[in-house]
Amino acid sequence: MNETHPSPAGPATAPRADDRAILILLAALTAVKLVLHLAVNLGGGYGIFRDELYYLACADHLAFGYVDQPPLSIWLLAVVRALIGDSLFAIRLLPAVAGAALVFVTGLLARRMGGGPLAVGLAATAALVAGEPMALSSFWSMNVFDLLLVALAMYCVVRLIDTDEPRYWILVGLLLGLGLLNKVGVLWIGLGLAAGLVVTRERKWLATRWPWLGGTIAMALFLPYVVWNATHDWAHVAFIESAVTGKYSGLDAWTFLSGLALNMNPSTLPLWLSGLGWLLFARAGARYRILGVVWAAACLVLLANGHSKSGYLASAFAMLYAAGGVAWERWIPARTALRAAAVAVVALGAALVPFATPILPVETYVRYAEALGIAPSTAEGHELAELPQFYADMFGWEEKAAAVAEVFHALPEEERAVATIFAENYGRSGAIDYWSDEYDLPGAIGNHNNYWLWGPGDARGEVVIVLGGDRDDLAERFASVELAGVATCDYCIPYERDVPIHVARGLVVPIEELWPLIGHYD
Repeated sequence: MNETHPSPAGPATAPRADDRAILILLAALTAVKLVLHLAVNLGGGYGIFRDELYYLACADHLAFGYVDQPPLSIWLLAVVRALIGDSLFAIRLLPAVAGAALVFVTGLLARRMGGGPLAVGLAATAALVAGEPMALSSFWSMNVFDLLLVALAMYCVVRLIDTDEPRYWILVGLLLGLGLLNKVGVLWIGLGLAAGLVVTRERKWLATRWPWLGGTIAMALFLPYVVWNATHDWAHVAFIESAVTGKYSGLDAWTFLSGLALNMNPSTLPLWLSGLGWLLFARAGARYRILGVVWAAACLVLLANGHSKSGYLASAFAMLYAAGGVAWERWIPARTALRAAAVAVVALGAALVPFATPILPVETYVRYAEALGIAPSTAEGHELAELPQFYADMFGWEEKAAAVAEVFHALPEEERAVATIFAENYGRSGAIDYWSDEYDLPGAIGNHNNYWLWGPGDARGEVVIVLGGDRDDLAERFASVELAGVATCDYCIPYERDVPIHVARGLVVPIEELWPLIGHYD
């Protein structure tokens, strides 16, 4: 880290002693983040998350795309599963590492922008306690890798500005291309970067081949998912349309903006707002103004959509935390006051950590939330009980597999040989698949997202165990239907409690005719 660091007037050499202190500080904060998530992963009474069950099922069907996401995170999950298994700790190890790396990269961003130890410490601390990254580092999904890849890309943009080395455009293109192959929302970051090239002094690069080459690399990496969609009736587009008109239809501009304040942890709000203002309006921040434009443009695109979740912008916050740390270090000359501000960020941030990652036992969490007057929440409009949807969706899945197994093994041998297990959402189907070996079950089929695309397999409809569904609807499609059991669970989301298990026999129409009619994307 013994490099030059820019000031408003140009590069200036930073003290070597600061570099050592900063490395130690960043290593410590990164370690805190990693140890926190590893400790959560080792226990606490929470189980596997609904989406993790689905992603594991996707990892059994490797492809260039899926209804709800590009393939990169699924390919990574398949590698993890092959190397260390699919236990809860195993599948959450890489997200924990990525979340910790995000803390380190955020601190490096602050350093590259000219920040000293206090600026770097503030930025990295904000990244550590921020709610959305904290939650996304707690389970497997594409989202935590999205945060890290975008932060690395923005770090390369800063290095590009500092050095005028055009080959950084290659790295930016590679990182954003991998980001697109991981999550489509990186398109908004790319659009913001393009806007920043037009409206800031970095427009000088447009006269060279380098940004165009970087963009070409990014789109080339994204191309496999575009081709997959084109050959699957634009499934992801249909998925997005369904989400906007369905479960996210209640979201509006206010829920989006207020969500930015709440979901990123209110303790970090003054810091990232300061960072945004410093980048967009301060003379000292003009050198890196393009980063502020990236955030603002992506935010405007999501606002224009009208039904965006605030989490869609989470990947753009590392650079604001970094800029905020630098701004505070410049604006607050009294080091005692600056340290007090850092302590306040840590204290309030730590108080809200239990709402972002399941660090508290369930009963303790419920009492803690009640004491603070924080009610369970969801962005999807579902009825909730004692837990927010994020935590409630970590309960009830093995109970469903066990209940279905009881019904399956009670069937006569000749019916077990031809029986199919069907579920109407990917959590239920994924639970059957995840515990199929333990409970000696056949794999599940389903009509939700990729489960529907994977089709009915060898099922003919002679005997179908249906987890969920409506008996009257089943009676219209089968010769006979009987209620054979009920899957119950504690703490799970209410609509997953008391789920009926029917045994349906004698499908009255060929399954090839029925299957195209029953799929749903959401």
